[in-house]
Amino acid sequence: MSIPADPAVLSTPAGGRTRAGGAGLDPGLDIDAALLLRRLDEIAAFGARPGLGGITRTGLSDEETAARRYLAARCHEDGLTTHVDQAANLIVRRAGADHDKPVVLLGSHLDTVVDGGRLDGTYGVVAACEVVRVLAQAEVELPVEPVAIAFTNEEGAGFPYPFFGSLALTGKVDVAAATVAAERGGLPLRAALRAAGGDLDTIDAAAWPPGSIACYLELHIEQGPVLEAHGIPIGVVDAITGRTILDIAVQGRQGHAGTTPMALRRDALAVAARVVLAVEELATERGLCAVGTVGRLDAEPNVTNVIPGRVELTAEIRDSRPERLRAAERALTGELARLGSATGIDIAATVRPVTAPTPTTEPARQAIAAAAEALGLAHREMFSSAGHDAQIVSDIAPIGMIFVPSHRGISHAPDEHTDDAHLIAGARTLLHSVLRLAGR
Repeated sequence: MSIPADPAVLSTPAGGRTRAGGAGLDPGLDIDAALLLRRLDEIAAFGARPGLGGITRTGLSDEETAARRYLAARCHEDGLTTHVDQAANLIVRRAGADHDKPVVLLGSHLDTVVDGGRLDGTYGVVAACEVVRVLAQAEVELPVEPVAIAFTNEEGAGFPYPFFGSLALTGKVDVAAATVAAERGGLPLRAALRAAGGDLDTIDAAAWPPGSIACYLELHIEQGPVLEAHGIPIGVVDAITGRTILDIAVQGRQGHAGTTPMALRRDALAVAARVVLAVEELATERGLCAVGTVGRLDAEPNVTNVIPGRVELTAEIRDSRPERLRAAERALTGELARLGSATGIDIAATVRPVTAPTPTTEPARQAIAAAAEALGLAHREMFSSAGHDAQIVSDIAPIGMIFVPSHRGISHAPDEHTDDAHLIAGARTLLHSVLRLAGR
């Protein structure tokens, strides 16, 4: 099915490149656009909150498990085979797949943040399954085996151990840390994983050996405003942001809000507010990193007439350069030490494992760009300001990423939206990127 005649899709704005559509395409191979859009609508029902907007389908929740099983059932109807590994990752192959061939792995994740959108992650998974279906039904033989995957708990909203599924794929899951993180989030990890089809006791078996994946390609909505602002339908990602997360505990002294004089207070929340501003200032006033955010803050006892005695919060800093991430982390920990000394309040920070900035690989970028050009789609190289499973998979395989525009740059929110024409264009680009990588 062809892309609708949308001027925003078929134009060539400044900064984009294109050439006559159709040049170098494999005739007769195309995605089923109606099927792609229908599957996205169907999966959006899992975790939807009628009347409230948004989707809550967190990692290893009943909603994510139901969505995974639903998609597996649809893939079976399409003649594909499915498998859920020990990390509850859904793996989709063609029937009779050659397990001796290197794999071109395609996918993303099905989990969402709380009150998130319908496309983040899910779009890449559904498009990946569609590409595998098209190649299987056309009986296309390639030197590589196309395989789709839906990773578990990429967001870390179900329990604060993001990229659980892709870490398992690369053999990097810290079972003890993941278990503690899940318990902190109120999720019994072992039982939840078993209910989703996984097995914590044999999680090591989910790991793929280096060299088994020829390339990993992830199609995703941009989650930012760049492509829409420039009127370009395809982004060729050249690097993915790095991220440092610090869990910060501010320990003050609980007291009566009416009878404790201001000079004698050890108000944990007042100091935590200064921590929040310090995180923001890393990016705004000091320019040490691209962005700084405090997205979680819990005050105890959280009662109107009681001075908070303890606050726990999470700070996240992101940048494309590892040296800037390190500098921002050092600056923040230094500021925490100064705040603690000045206020007499204990401030402890624990740094989670750092996600390093990750470049994509040149052959993948070339294949994506060539596919877009052959389809008549303007494209541009760009940086990803969001983290993705791709940067985890990069430990064992070459990676590439394709972006499509996000309306007004909105993501992780109920208003997340991408025009159907752009969704179709991205899936077509993914299909022809696989063929390019395979030498077709």
